Amino acid sequence: MTSPEDATAVVRLDLRAGAAALATTQAVRDRVAEQLGRAGLPEPDYPLFLVTDTPAGLTDHQLQYELLSGYRAVGETRILVLLVGSSPGSYAGGEEAYLPDRRLVRPTTLRASTTGLVWAGDLRSARTALDRREPDDPASLAVLVDLLSVPDVFVRVLENLRKLPDSIAAPGIRLLEQDLPTEVRDRAWRDALTRFAGEDTGAGDPVDIVPDSRLPEPLRALVTGRDSRGQGHRRPDGQANLAHRTCAESLDRADEDLVALRSFPGLLHPARRDALEADLHQAREDLDGFRALVERALQGGGGAAAPTAEATARLGALGLRVPTADRAGERVGEGLRELAGTLLGDGLALRSVAQHFTALAGRVEPVPGTALLHRLADHSEESVTRGSATEYAAPPRTPGAVLLMAGAAGLLGGLWQWPAVLAALVVPVLFVVVALLGANRLRTGRRAARWTTGPRVAAVAGAVAGAAVAYAADPPLWLGGTGLIVGLGRTAEAVRRLWRDAADSWAAGRGTTALRTALDGLDDLLAELVREHWAAEERLYCADAARSVAGMLRATAAAADAQAAPEPLAPAGTGGSGPYEDDDWLSAPSALETPESGAADGDADDGDWAAAYAWDNTPDRNGDHDAGRDDDRYGGDPAPYGVPSPAAYPAGPDDAPWESGEGDHAPRWLDREIGEGGPDLVATLAGDLRNTAMAAMAPYWGAVERGQAGALALARTEQRVRELLSAARHHLWHYGVLAPPPYPADHRARTTAAGLLGTDSLRVAELVGREADRGAVVQLSSPEQGALLSRDPGAALWIRFAPGTLQGEIEAAWRKSGSPVEEALWTSSGRYAGLIRLTPLRMGVVDTVLPRQSTGGSTRTDADRAEPSVHAEFREDDRW
Repeated sequence: MTSPEDATAVVRLDLRAGAAALATTQAVRDRVAEQLGRAGLPEPDYPLFLVTDTPAGLTDHQLQYELLSGYRAVGETRILVLLVGSSPGSYAGGEEAYLPDRRLVRPTTLRASTTGLVWAGDLRSARTALDRREPDDPASLAVLVDLLSVPDVFVRVLENLRKLPDSIAAPGIRLLEQDLPTEVRDRAWRDALTRFAGEDTGAGDPVDIVPDSRLPEPLRALVTGRDSRGQGHRRPDGQANLAHRTCAESLDRADEDLVALRSFPGLLHPARRDALEADLHQAREDLDGFRALVERALQGGGGAAAPTAEATARLGALGLRVPTADRAGERVGEGLRELAGTLLGDGLALRSVAQHFTALAGRVEPVPGTALLHRLADHSEESVTRGSATEYAAPPRTPGAVLLMAGAAGLLGGLWQWPAVLAALVVPVLFVVVALLGANRLRTGRRAARWTTGPRVAAVAGAVAGAAVAYAADPPLWLGGTGLIVGLGRTAEAVRRLWRDAADSWAAGRGTTALRTALDGLDDLLAELVREHWAAEERLYCADAARSVAGMLRATAAAADAQAAPEPLAPAGTGGSGPYEDDDWLSAPSALETPESGAADGDADDGDWAAAYAWDNTPDRNGDHDAGRDDDRYGGDPAPYGVPSPAAYPAGPDDAPWESGEGDHAPRWLDREIGEGGPDLVATLAGDLRNTAMAAMAPYWGAVERGQAGALALARTEQRVRELLSAARHHLWHYGVLAPPPYPADHRARTTAAGLLGTDSLRVAELVGREADRGAVVQLSSPEQGALLSRDPGAALWIRFAPGTLQGEIEAAWRKSGSPVEEALWTSSGRYAGLIRLTPLRMGVVDTVLPRQSTGGSTRTDADRAEPSVHAEFREDDRW
């Protein structure tokens, strides 16, 4: 038996009008192709045909039924015939008596196990006894056709009909319909599209890439792999390492000379300064050589394009070692797909995700060597000289400890009485002599080095203070001598520190620090060049693919913005706006008929049942609902998945029954519960759109993995995105808010009816779990037809169905109420829930006749000769 998963579309045919147009196999296939093509679907493997007909049409349309039964497909062809109206002879006129007809005549073609008949003699749509509706009331028929067009319901009904005699039953219905008003659904849809697309900030602000720990493994290897390969970029025996080592050794010797210069012998003898000067000069020359080598490496490390294998070879000739890629570029497309899924799953808008991909491309893209040449200026000879001059622009600041030490030394050396008080000048004189000697020793050309005056002032101030203390206290001579000895020791320590700081400052001004900084900077630049050559081709491909994905995401966001843009108001007399603005199948006589089918079958108005239950989607509900009904019947967007519209009812100029709750047009077996939208409505729809976008991009990831993510793949993906966004829009209108989209996230559970619609699922649970008795449903049979039904209460079969998204809520309500219910049918549609009772007919009511076949006359065309000419002969003894 065909499962609902195999059946993705139900093809609807109305043989009450335009059956003559389906007289050949090709005509049937064209009609099916037309309907499925407008739905964006291929030829079905398991065709499901829902045929609307009258009891008399069973024999009048035997040819059409044979063509449908013989429809060529991979799997079985299933046919469910919905009969509306009474059998021939049941009504003999308003003034005449009832003439009972105890027979329902069908051809043998419809006796197959893959065919079932549902006979609704009277749709019982009147809510009061005074309201006399036609037995085939179009408003009620629209609901019944829409319900049976749900593949899950279609398959279950057909399975149950096989269990009944002759596979024929009269239906009883009790239905609950839950949905949103049109304006609420429109507003939620547009808000979801806006949230899904995100704000357009123009060129796009830079954003921080996701943390490396959250990057998929293929991308994390490309992003972080190069950063961990900064060691060993110079070969031990290469030119680069030799030049670097030579310069580093010259700087090391200069550092040793500086250590010697900072000692007391360096203050007293000029030789140590001369040695330092010579080593610094040699270090400058060696640094110039290393800088020239780095410049050659940058110029040979790739031009404006990405690094190439030739550039890598030139780096190798200079003694640089580029690590191998180690298959780091594998599964780039898989990594990009996983990253997109992660970001979209976190709720980021499309444009925000596109910015992340752009940032990723900028981070992973290799930088050519020529792009790093400008950074050589930061380590040029002029930069070294400028840095040295900046450091030597002012003398070093004297530490407070040295000042205290100088003041204390002057104080201790000044504890003398007259005439020995002249000894107090020893310490200040020593500070002056050292300042003069140090400034002369560190002379640059004709200019002596600047020496700090703080210690000298502190020593003089200390000596004056010591003399004042001695004048007041009259200390003994031994105390003044001891103080002078201690003061000279403090003076020596202060002088040592002053000379050390002055030598360091002078050496920095001569370039020791700047040279070391320049050498390290040039080496880091060389290491960065090598890192940029690591896995250059793989990273370049990843960057290009990431930018392509970002462009596609922005194109998807633009398509979402176009969907969210308010549509212009349609003037009176034109087709509706909303989800069916171009697809006029609701306002046409029948969406399943060809434009010329009405004329081919006589009076089209007699069979114009589809037009009778069309409702107006235009914002101006007071316009002419019938105008423009024959224009562009099949133009515009296709109805998705071949599934018909939600229940649509005739809307008068002043009444919109979709929003009027229990309106006059709703049949009495249908209850409507119209919500105003729940708190999770917009967020859920935005999540559905994200899943739809990922499904639309699925073929693109394969192109990325194959290295074919070019303009053609991008254009095809953008077209697919637009189509699926349009399909998502139609899905919302056709299946309701509760039904999940065709591409749900496996890890994300659908929210409750209260969160989406603002309604309670308890009413659905009560209806579906209602006790199976004859008072629970409305039998869609006329009183006359009721005499033909089976009187056995146990012979009827029941179908309980509800939206699959509410299964958890409904089962929880059943467990809470303690009322066990047999297994229910959980449908893919989120609009309907309720009960269907299939009551079989009495034995002997159904006659199966064997048709006669003839070759026809000579006037038939070659195409017609391929089709059988079927005639049925009705006799009492032809009963099967």
